[in-house]
Amino acid sequence: MSECICQGPSFTTIDSPARRQWLMATVGVGGALSVTAIVPFVTSLMPSERAKAAGAPVEVDIGKLAPGNMMIVEWRGKPVWILNRTPEMLAALKKAEPMLVDPASEENQQPAYAANETRSRQPEILVAVGICTHLGCSPSPAFTPGDAALGADWPGGFLCPCHGSTFDFAGRVFKNKPAPTNLEVPPHQYLTDTRLIIGADEQNQA
Repeated sequence: MSECICQGPSFTTIDSPARRQWLMATVGVGGALSVTAIVPFVTSLMPSERAKAAGAPVEVDIGKLAPGNMMIVEWRGKPVWILNRTPEMLAALKKAEPMLVDPASEENQQPAYAANETRSRQPEILVAVGICTHLGCSPSPAFTPGDAALGADWPGGFLCPCHGSTFDFAGRVFKNKPAPTNLEVPPHQYLTDTRLIIGADEQNQA
């Protein structure tokens, strides 16, 4: 097993001595969308190594995930973002649409229930695989609307540090970037208002 380590605006995956521990990292991004904290902890319902290798679903408690904060969990060896979007982040989605390659999510990068303007089952909560669709780097959530490096019309979102692909707060890719498609939205469903399962849904029950 590996653990998520924050390094400035991004995270990298490194080998952990405690390979059998299941780690999750909560990253505070706030209104300014800057990395402010990392809180690793071990869950009590750890799937077996064999189950994880086979892609076992992951159950997540999002009850303490405040607006503007993002949680990172691991599923099938991939980082999965769970972002509680603020009203400002949701408003930025509409502003971004003219600048996007696939604003209506017509490419098959998400289940049918996430093929909407927020690419989510609940408007506030984004669940997306945090891997760039270009060459597999992990984008960073550390860029604010109007960032000087990205231009005054930048509505906020994610930047891939490897080759400069940018994505909005719904994981939709901007035009004229190396990444060809939006970020993947994995199968998921809500078990309660504050618990969701990643890797299973009504069509693919755990």
